[in-house]
Amino acid sequence: MKLARVFPRKTKATPNDDLAFVNCPPSMLLPEIDEVHISVTFTYDMVYAEQLYTAWQTVGVPVKMGGAAFGKPSGEFVPGLYLKKGYTITSRGCPNKCWFCSVWKREPKHKELEIKDGWIVQDDNLLACSDQHIKAVFGMLKRQPKRAVFSGGLEAAILKQWHIEELRKLNPQSMYFAYDTKDDLEPLIEAGKKLKKVGYSIKDRTCCCYLLIGYKGDTFEKAEKRIHQAIKAGFFPFAMLYKDEAGNEQKEWRKFQRTWCNPWIVGSQIKQTM
Repeated sequence: MKLARVFPRKTKATPNDDLAFVNCPPSMLLPEIDEVHISVTFTYDMVYAEQLYTAWQTVGVPVKMGGAAFGKPSGEFVPGLYLKKGYTITSRGCPNKCWFCSVWKREPKHKELEIKDGWIVQDDNLLACSDQHIKAVFGMLKRQPKRAVFSGGLEAAILKQWHIEELRKLNPQSMYFAYDTKDDLEPLIEAGKKLKKVGYSIKDRTCCCYLLIGYKGDTFEKAEKRIHQAIKAGFFPFAMLYKDEAGNEQKEWRKFQRTWCNPWIVGSQIKQTM
């Protein structure tokens, strides 16, 4: 089946083959297709996705909508289908129930999937998997043509010494942890100490940390304090601006967020404090 995939917005993970589209159907030279899938990741794209649904119905083939925004459990991962080549998802769900996260609502059971080749690991919480599964994922990553990227899914609180030893053997390009709530700080500090012992330094920008900012009750001072705590713990910070389900955000936070998610600016600020 020739399947066209349509995405409301383009991200670095959006497939770039001839049957992947961002926007309405092209006015001409549309490849032959049998079905259209509109993939919606963010709830705040739903209105535009509905418009795309209507537009693509004019093509004359069945049109379906799905994706994380619908809040339903996902099935097995198919490489290159809804994420471009190189990305892989080996498990879905997370045992934690963070207030700001929709993963545990969408995937009530943490489940391990069949491991498919890829070097950019997009799991929700890889380290919550069984040791056997994690070892198999590391084994798969060793045979990839590029250095591994853990774009998330590494929880500092459950990071074990053998994880660190195996990660070091992989020599990943980047590993992303998270500091979103106050309970994340102590585990992050401990993880930073262990990673430093095996040679990681904030200067190489391998150990990174997402930090949620701009939610109700947050302030610039509190957010900057958390950012500097992450830096002190040995992690290169990456600020993530909170949005509600409608996509609303506090506009005054946008400039602050841009400062703390730009690698060059962040790197410069880190140098000044060292």
